[in-house]
Amino acid sequence: MFIGFLFAIGGLIALTFASDQFVKGAARLATIFRVAPVVVGAVVIGFGTSAPEMVVSGVAAFDNNLDIGVGNVVGSNAANISLVLAAATFVTVIPVQSRTLRREAPISVAAVVVFALLIQGGLERWEGALLAGLLAVVLISVLRSARADDPLAGEVEELLGDEQHFVRLESIRTTIGLVVVAASAWFIVDGAMRIAEELDLSGGFVGFTLIAVGTSAPELVTALAAARQGETELLIGNLLGSNVFNSLAVGGVIGLVGPGLVLDTRLAEWGSLLMIGIVVLSWVFMTTGKRVTKREGIILLSLWIASVIVLSGS
Repeated sequence: MFIGFLFAIGGLIALTFASDQFVKGAARLATIFRVAPVVVGAVVIGFGTSAPEMVVSGVAAFDNNLDIGVGNVVGSNAANISLVLAAATFVTVIPVQSRTLRREAPISVAAVVVFALLIQGGLERWEGALLAGLLAVVLISVLRSARADDPLAGEVEELLGDEQHFVRLESIRTTIGLVVVAASAWFIVDGAMRIAEELDLSGGFVGFTLIAVGTSAPELVTALAAARQGETELLIGNLLGSNVFNSLAVGGVIGLVGPGLVLDTRLAEWGSLLMIGIVVLSWVFMTTGKRVTKREGIILLSLWIASVIVLSGS
């Protein structure tokens, strides 16, 4: 079991660093080749935030460990709202922009619900294609409605930095980042299976807990830093956007590369219901008060703890 934890934890640490470098390199290459900042923000950064979940779940599904891949998506969606957002509310009240309530929140909730419905009984290849197609529709809609002063532009500028960028250097950064991401994902999946077998746990439960929390760690660090600095304008939007990519992009990858049955019925049924409950309740909190408070964060955190207990079978 020690080897399992070593592979899983070490892989998650390597994955976090490598995915950050991959996104940075890809974004800089895009701007060198004159891709519009709004496209870089919506597409490159969007995919980048879910790169850990996408690669880990894709590798798991390809290796016939669909439960781990699905558990990672369900757990990451729940953790983004119940752990990451809740942790940020312990630092400060998190305001919610009107634009987020009008557009991003409904899309995020809808994406989570669609994914939950499709994984009942399993995920087929055509369902993976459907999820990928829905993601394309969402991206086209976002790009069409984007403005020149879109808040994502600030994120892009921060990612790019002030220094001059060179094609060769950023190509090397992107390539190495991608290779390390893929390699670390294999170690994570292998470690997760070792842990599940040694502790007699389902792959879905390990995916929901250990792997999901690990792949959501970058969002947690970013959210806490933003809360401490009072820069919370984009925090909720980023978490909702991450859930859209998890549900549609990662879900699409799982269905396309490793379709099959979800053997952990507790994950597919109860996990899905708890995930939907968490995201819908958070939407209610955002809508009623135009902010998320510490008390509401405690409620969301309690729901995550309850989810772990329910899925563990205790």
